[in-house]
Amino acid sequence: MLQSAVSIQIGIVVAYLLLALGVGLVAYRLTDRTAEDYYLASRTLGTVVLLFTTFATLLSAFTFFAGPNIAYGNGPEWILVMGLMDGVIFGVLWYVVGYKQWLVGKAHGYVTLGEMLGDRFGSPLLRGLVAGVSLFWLFPYVMLQQVGAGGALSALTEGAVPYWAGAGLITAFMIVYVVLSGMRGVAWTDTLQGLFMLTMVWAAFVWVLSAVGGVGAATDAIASSNPEFLSLGGGVYSPQWMLSQAIGIAFGVAMFPQVNQRFFVADSEKVLKRTMALWPIVVLLLFVPAFMLGAWAAGLGVPMPESGNILPGLLAEYTPTWFAALVVAGAMAAMMSSSDSMLLSGSSYFTRDLYRPFVNADASERREDLIARIGVAVFATLAFLASLYNPPSLFVIGDTAFGGFAQLAPPVIVALYWSRTTLWGMLAGILGSQLFYTVTTFTPPAGETTTVLGVVVPGVMETFGGWSSSVVGMVVGLVLVVGVSLVTDASVAERPSVLAGPTDD
Repeated sequence: MLQSAVSIQIGIVVAYLLLALGVGLVAYRLTDRTAEDYYLASRTLGTVVLLFTTFATLLSAFTFFAGPNIAYGNGPEWILVMGLMDGVIFGVLWYVVGYKQWLVGKAHGYVTLGEMLGDRFGSPLLRGLVAGVSLFWLFPYVMLQQVGAGGALSALTEGAVPYWAGAGLITAFMIVYVVLSGMRGVAWTDTLQGLFMLTMVWAAFVWVLSAVGGVGAATDAIASSNPEFLSLGGGVYSPQWMLSQAIGIAFGVAMFPQVNQRFFVADSEKVLKRTMALWPIVVLLLFVPAFMLGAWAAGLGVPMPESGNILPGLLAEYTPTWFAALVVAGAMAAMMSSSDSMLLSGSSYFTRDLYRPFVNADASERREDLIARIGVAVFATLAFLASLYNPPSLFVIGDTAFGGFAQLAPPVIVALYWSRTTLWGMLAGILGSQLFYTVTTFTPPAGETTTVLGVVVPGVMETFGGWSSSVVGMVVGLVLVVGVSLVTDASVAERPSVLAGPTDD
């Protein structure tokens, strides 16, 4: 039976790879040899594709594995953080940030956030800074996806495919696929993957409930074994902590390159607004069943498997082998759907914001398209090599990436809405908040010390009255960008804060 499950899982993964490659080949035939078409599909995505490509890129692996694990250990309250508060906050940001970016991008042909801000303030330095900060937080996050996929393949084959070979195979596939397909192919496969995720998680939800006797029986089991799961807070979360998580993650998501870049790709204003309205609904439809499955597993006494992920253990206990294999293998494929978007966005930030302004400002569209595809291969290969080395520092960076990206949000929002914003204000806001967040995140807690290059470094506070350093850092960035802008000269060549762009009423 075990061998059968492994065969099914491997078969599903191979089928997904072949399907994605086929989609990539079709997309390659339809893609113009321009950077805008390669990175943004010529800004032609409709509501369904835009919604589900963002959905699959952002929520796939976390929902299948980390979400149920959190609920298994601490109860289902993270539905409030990720499913409700975070979904609603990001939906609002989709309009506050995304709509303005779409207008400006449509009017001026911007491809990346750094390109938009650099042009707004007439500063290649600012453009490069935004790209550098983004790549710093993105690189280890790509590596973590390769670590996860390589480990999953090794586990699926019971070690027959070693970790390095699994990670290498996935990396090679992603290079070929992303180089061929660009945003159009990535978005199409993400749409299929997003629909698949919703279908499978609800099928698992219904199947497990049927097996245990319904919602009442599953909830009674939680009340007997983990009664604290049914009370708000449960002695684990404080209101400040929950709000910090929701705010930090939502604002971080809005600045994640693979998500932020999707603000540029909508076919029309109507598409962008429809997607914004549908986002919280789709998030709840995914997170509610996923987190409840984890909480019910705790109540039902399902032991945590050696893999460290509770969902496969729950499915193995209450669903047929073939169904459990389908969900788990699909989850690994979902992990790859996140990686391809990260590679594409990372390449665009490197090509548009570092190569073009600092190496070859006169590069033709076809040359930039070629450099973009080479950039995907280089970015993926470096992340793969890092995944073999497994440096702990990169894991820490990846784990805190949401907070790092969140620090970009206040300066970006101020620049979009306040015409008095200056270049010096932007530089101070970005550098100051990044410095604050990295110091409070990577130094030891208050009262402890560490030694760096022979210098004793004292610990600093990690939380501030229960609020995370991510949220406090965002406040620091907001104060700096506004304060410095008020006392510095705004007479340099800067574009208006809100540019008139095309609308589609």
